Amino acid sequence: MSTGAEKDTLLFFVNGKKVTEKHADPETTLLSFLRQKLRLTGTKYGCGGGGCGACTVMVSRYRPTNKTIYHYSANACLLPLCQLHGAAITTVDGIGCTKNRIHPVQERIAKAHGSQCGFCTPGMVMSMYTLLRNNPQPTLDDITQALAGNLCRCTGYRPIIDGCRTFCKQEVNCCQVNGGTNCGITKEQIDETPLLFDKSEFMPLDQTQDLIFPPELILMMETTKPQMLTFRGERVTWVSPVLLEELVQLKTSNPEAPLIMGNTNIGVNIKFKGVVHPLVISAIRVKELYEVTVTKHGVWMGVGLTLSEMWMVLKKICNQYPVEKTELFKALIKQLGNLGSQQIRNVATLGGNIMSAYPNSDLNPVLAAGNCSVSTLCCDGRREVPLDKEFFVSFGKTVLKPEEIVTSVLIPFSRQREFVRAFRQAPRKESAFATVTTGMRVLFAEGFREVEDVAIYYGGVGPTTARATKTCASIVARPWNDETLSRAYDILMKEFDLLPSIPGGKAEFRRALTVSFLFKFNLEVLQILGEMNLIEDNVVVNIKPLPREIQQSQQQFQHVSECQSDQDLVGRPIMHSSAISQATGEAIYCDDLPKIDGELFLALVTSSHAHAKIINVDTSDALLLPGVAEIITAKDIPGKKTRVILGYDEEILAESQVSCIGQIVCAVLADTRAHAKRGASAVKISYEDLPEPIFTIEDAIKSSSYYEPRRKIERGNVEEAFKSVDQVHEGIIRIGGQEHFYMETQSMLVVPVGEQTEFKIYISSQWPTSVQMAVAETLAIPANRVSCHVKRLGGAFGGKVVKTSILACITSVAAWKTNRAVRCVLERGEDMLITGGRHPLLGKYKVGFQKNGKILAADIQLWTNAGNAVDESIFVVEKILLHLDNAYNIPNLRGRAAACRTNLPSNTSFRGFGVPQVACVVENLINDVGLVLQCPADQVRENNMYKGPSLTHYKVEFSPENLLRCWEDCKVKSDFSVRRVAVDMFNQQNRWKKRGLAIIPIKYGIAFAEGVMNQAAALVNIYGDGSVLVTHAGTEMGQGVHTKIQQVASRELHIPLSKVYISETSTSAIPNGFPSAASFGTDANGMAVKNACQTLYQRLEPIRKKNPKGTWENWVSAAIMEKISLSATGYHRGADSHMDWDKMEGRPYPYYTYGVCCCEVELDCLTGDYRTVTTNIVADIGQSLNPSMDIGQIEGAFMQGLGLFTLEELKFSPSGLLYTRGPSQYKIPAVCDMPLSFNVFLLSDSYNPHAIYSSKGIGEPILFLGSSVFFAIKDAIAAARKDVGLTGPFSLDSPATAERICLACASPFTQNGENKTGCSQPWAIDI
Repeated sequence: MSTGAEKDTLLFFVNGKKVTEKHADPETTLLSFLRQKLRLTGTKYGCGGGGCGACTVMVSRYRPTNKTIYHYSANACLLPLCQLHGAAITTVDGIGCTKNRIHPVQERIAKAHGSQCGFCTPGMVMSMYTLLRNNPQPTLDDITQALAGNLCRCTGYRPIIDGCRTFCKQEVNCCQVNGGTNCGITKEQIDETPLLFDKSEFMPLDQTQDLIFPPELILMMETTKPQMLTFRGERVTWVSPVLLEELVQLKTSNPEAPLIMGNTNIGVNIKFKGVVHPLVISAIRVKELYEVTVTKHGVWMGVGLTLSEMWMVLKKICNQYPVEKTELFKALIKQLGNLGSQQIRNVATLGGNIMSAYPNSDLNPVLAAGNCSVSTLCCDGRREVPLDKEFFVSFGKTVLKPEEIVTSVLIPFSRQREFVRAFRQAPRKESAFATVTTGMRVLFAEGFREVEDVAIYYGGVGPTTARATKTCASIVARPWNDETLSRAYDILMKEFDLLPSIPGGKAEFRRALTVSFLFKFNLEVLQILGEMNLIEDNVVVNIKPLPREIQQSQQQFQHVSECQSDQDLVGRPIMHSSAISQATGEAIYCDDLPKIDGELFLALVTSSHAHAKIINVDTSDALLLPGVAEIITAKDIPGKKTRVILGYDEEILAESQVSCIGQIVCAVLADTRAHAKRGASAVKISYEDLPEPIFTIEDAIKSSSYYEPRRKIERGNVEEAFKSVDQVHEGIIRIGGQEHFYMETQSMLVVPVGEQTEFKIYISSQWPTSVQMAVAETLAIPANRVSCHVKRLGGAFGGKVVKTSILACITSVAAWKTNRAVRCVLERGEDMLITGGRHPLLGKYKVGFQKNGKILAADIQLWTNAGNAVDESIFVVEKILLHLDNAYNIPNLRGRAAACRTNLPSNTSFRGFGVPQVACVVENLINDVGLVLQCPADQVRENNMYKGPSLTHYKVEFSPENLLRCWEDCKVKSDFSVRRVAVDMFNQQNRWKKRGLAIIPIKYGIAFAEGVMNQAAALVNIYGDGSVLVTHAGTEMGQGVHTKIQQVASRELHIPLSKVYISETSTSAIPNGFPSAASFGTDANGMAVKNACQTLYQRLEPIRKKNPKGTWENWVSAAIMEKISLSATGYHRGADSHMDWDKMEGRPYPYYTYGVCCCEVELDCLTGDYRTVTTNIVADIGQSLNPSMDIGQIEGAFMQGLGLFTLEELKFSPSGLLYTRGPSQYKIPAVCDMPLSFNVFLLSDSYNPHAIYSSKGIGEPILFLGSSVFFAIKDAIAAARKDVGLTGPFSLDSPATAERICLACASPFTQNGENKTGCSQPWAIDI
């Protein structure tokens, strides 16, 4: 059959402007078209797989059948360009800008301080904007649903929600909504609290200002008969039929050609698995696939309905029909609410979900249990096929013939005495693939005396959706009672053969979930039967879902002095200086820079073996591919081929041997990103494996594989102290690693200037000077020929220091060799594979204590998994030992720590720099002491805290007064004693739900322990019109350092903030800078800028005296006339920190930041799911320079810590390959993980003589307080274990994932079953 014209013209609108594309390539996504062709860079690339929401846009379409326009949010990275014929696209660039008028959504997110690094902000804006286009007065639940698919790594989500909730008409904000105890905050306190923003200043929402749907598209839809469209690209042809007959003929002629609707499955396979389909058939314009027909048996739903449309249809039917007929519909509605994000549900279709046949599908088990069927069509005619156990034949395969097309799905009405339920468990509560899903249906015989029929289907227990056939047989024709169900549980536990090697792992957990879900189904059925008075002695069991209502949170900070000038903004909650630009998409990140003429794109080729010799690198096929220009290997490096770090060499490009999967071997240069990636895939490397790769800490210990030096610190006499204590306890805990997951991946552009080997580097780096020096060494040129420029970073968290410099070296070699500009922007997956993250840690401890809980001795051994290169691992180990005490005065304390050398990608600096790991070990030790003594852990903590004038274990005197104030304040703010009683009462009343409470302190040393790094310089220029340009060595990565520096300059020069501007961080302006890290950026650079401003202000003093009533502009003009220099450098020589490891003493930190956090959680013992009900943080940050920034840092750090300790899990294969290489596999906290009551209190009347304006560094310390959720979970688990007779210390490694929680609760359903751990190689290893 003909596929239409040779090439058709694609027509759609973007931001109200018509776009006609005559050469539409089927492999082009909307995102790449927007950014590269239209230069609309507000829409960001975050992951490329629809998992982060950074690329969210609004799609609008016209329906001629009912003459309506509908709007929906979608991920531009998954939208095929060819799919958009007749659509109108709205991007963040199109709804408002600073040149004209910003949109209220942009304004409110910015002014509510919901934008830090800003990379996620355009996506947040567009998700909210689309919601408002459909619903101008949303509920808070509408907002959280709309934002569920948008990830943010900086803010902690609270300010984003607070900004968006101002659009709500009204809302209930009460701590009692969630069934919790009083949060301790009265209405009077809330009313008296100074606000971070004033919502009365916000512009009203005026939808008359929104872009209208293009009339030309309406006219086209109404008057033009649709025709089949054909688009031909470099490798793929796209055909979009209109008639069902055309679709059938196309599929008959091309049975292997995939049908595309939402592209959420095929698009991901094309992008990440390299799948190429020569022909793609898009069925999106075939109207028969969208029909909904109601019959007496049920509802036939067209497979083209998106999951969002399906949800609305099901809701409508539930409202129209009796309850007993809609059991299946309600179960599907429940599953749809958690299936993917709003953006995914808006494009993914019912048919695509069924036919993808994923083993962990959310819908297929419910459809199968509900006796659904599909109607198919092919050239041989129609047939109806039941969706049962025979339908799914293997992974991704169904019983249907390749040429068959599913047109609709029958969802039957339920019958009297029939009940249907659906359950799922996923690594994250929302926007996550399920671990196990289930659909369960029971039909009772007349009189409810016995079961007439039962269907139980599971997803996630094998390669297909599976029926529990034996379990069902054990229930049918028997009464629904404990005897029947107990037998069913036993049979079910053994029905599915789950080996440790099952893809995705978690075999024991999955087995437990299958039974837990059946038990939950039993509880729900019993509740229904009880309500119908059909059973006697029904025990009421709490089967309510976990609480989810977000409450109004409180942020408390100290007012500035009444005598402070209104112009002086230090201490006031000032909006991030770039927040508006970030919200409008105008803020420029590295990859937003325009393409330079002749520019090449660089793609990396990495090792696929963990420990091997390189035998040969064959680039011949790659060089033959279209667009490929050059390939860079180690032989091309003109200067040093290695970077020397802490005495160890790290190769820039591997030459003869590789030591991990993901090590960079060579790089491919091509004219486009797509061509470079294809070229990289075509490079063939042959290896000879070397023996015995080391992956785990235990393996490294056995092989004595360490980076030297190993460190030790000790005070007192530990061995003697152990002899005199009442009790000794030994324990062990593992803390997993963590991916930085900065929203902007590693990005850089290297531009040869064209003369005298000069290069300009535009890069996303925390340490521009390091990049400059590394590139100069690699190219064998003087450093003065390399200038490094950083506008802003889309997040970093320590991950853009060492590895960024190495990537810059490779990119610079490419630019040097070709004499052309070269851009390198890593894909999310390769970024995660290559760059490493937080060090996994193994901690073993021995603790001696008295009966009153006083700890007299502790011996702690710590090992980190450093990976294949030293990176900053020795520094991390040292900081670990320097924080061995956390907040506790243990008189006899010994710590030994080592960085293990393994064959995994090297780990690096990460916010907290080892402190969260070691502090968690210490707190677990404290917790164990409490469990041994059956004493509340908070009492053990309080009993052992530093009090009065104190001495650290490295012999530094300090006062813990503010630590103790934070502790007491936090207990008061949290109403701790009352909540403790309430939690205990809740636990006594609930068998399968438990609550836990924990309060955790932190004492964190600020600045670099290496004294040389505690310095900074600045340059301040005053221009003739009175405007001021400030340059300093700090980089803006969301922490607000530029904004705080502007506040400093404004104060010191006595001018309005609006006159101060910071353009970029540049090595041309500020030489020899140090990294923005260690929570020291504002301390150092703020003092340097202060120094420069004071110099300038003093120079202007004679002018001011001559004209005391003059304006700032008058004085500046006069100074120029009198030849007074209006440019000054500033310098800050920070603390001479030092540590003598031989003597085990020193002064590594000038001061400490303190904090305490109290958290309450509620968990489901049957599934391991939990909710953080309440979080109260009290932080001592001295005199805050900017409370909105500091509270934002506190909240963001806490959420990152929550991720570290409860959610984020790195998985490696037994061969050393990182499995978790994107947001679909690796889950960072989302909106659903935010504490329901999230309160931050800044300690009042705190002063710090060691930092600018008596402030304190705050970027890192609070991250560890996310462990308060971990220990609250552990408290709840202890209550669950008590119910089954288990007391005392127990093992719970970090992160406390649902799997670990469920198994630790030791319910009867985790105790049964055959342990097959030794039967096969595990799917993943514990590194």
